[in-house]
Amino acid sequence: MTTAFVFPGQGSQAPGMGKALHDAFAAAREVFQEVDDALSEKLSKLIFEGPEDQLTLTANAQPALMAVSLAAMRALEREFAVTPGRAAFAAGHSLGEYSALAAMGALSVTDAAKLLRIRGNAMQAAVPVGEGAMAALIGKVDVETAEAIVAEAHSAGVVVVANDNNVGNVVISGEKAAVDAAIAAAKTKGVRAIPLSVSAPFHSPLMQPAADAMAEALGKIEILPMAAPIVANVIARPNGEPAKVRALLVAQVTGRVRWRESVAWLAGEGGVARFVEIGAGKQLSGMIKRTAPDAETVALNEPADLEAFAKA
Repeated sequence: MTTAFVFPGQGSQAPGMGKALHDAFAAAREVFQEVDDALSEKLSKLIFEGPEDQLTLTANAQPALMAVSLAAMRALEREFAVTPGRAAFAAGHSLGEYSALAAMGALSVTDAAKLLRIRGNAMQAAVPVGEGAMAALIGKVDVETAEAIVAEAHSAGVVVVANDNNVGNVVISGEKAAVDAAIAAAKTKGVRAIPLSVSAPFHSPLMQPAADAMAEALGKIEILPMAAPIVANVIARPNGEPAKVRALLVAQVTGRVRWRESVAWLAGEGGVARFVEIGAGKQLSGMIKRTAPDAETVALNEPADLEAFAKA
């Protein structure tokens, strides 16, 4: 069965995630220690114990989610002989693309942790708190409807489609006044719009200062060959060339997360019949089922999940 490994993004974090993996597997403990050492702090303590408001901060959530995903991936490999190359493709939602690259060997865990801390801080600093906003468009909405909604709000400022997660779940992002105008426009079209509790307008042109910071940081990092191609967020197509990784990650900061299109490509041209979500939560599995209802989805969160998957 053709398999893709997929890695969750921000919003999947919760205190206590990865703790069972840490306690069960030496390979997982090594990953958490590597992340702690890379950041010169005990991020693992925050991951396992909270408090939730500190874990949710962008600069913490991003490396934390990567740590949990890589702990599970390394335990799979070391304890159960399930290697990254077992997947035909990998993909990750926003920061999850860094987890995918690390899982496939293109980035070291240390470099991924440092890059995600820089990314989180830069994204937070790009726009003063309160000046940006995001909202989820829920229900009878596709990306074309979302684009029409933001077009009506452009006179109020910058607002774009940020995350095309699946039909019925599209996120918009931009200046607060423009997002508010888009929320009002959505209601006139019968689309439910929910303001999101986020600290910055991610994946919008307002993130350009963060993109510049990531270009500088990525320029100092070695990108290694990968065990399987990564379906990149901004192109929704696979890339197996290390030389292209930097440009794709920089573009991702301001660009749309094309998750629906990525899943559609994987399930269609990619021939993927099984999506294995590695890390915290099951959010991606739900999104995938709405785009590729015939595909099998498996979420690997706990030691028993890893063991069952390896046996299967």
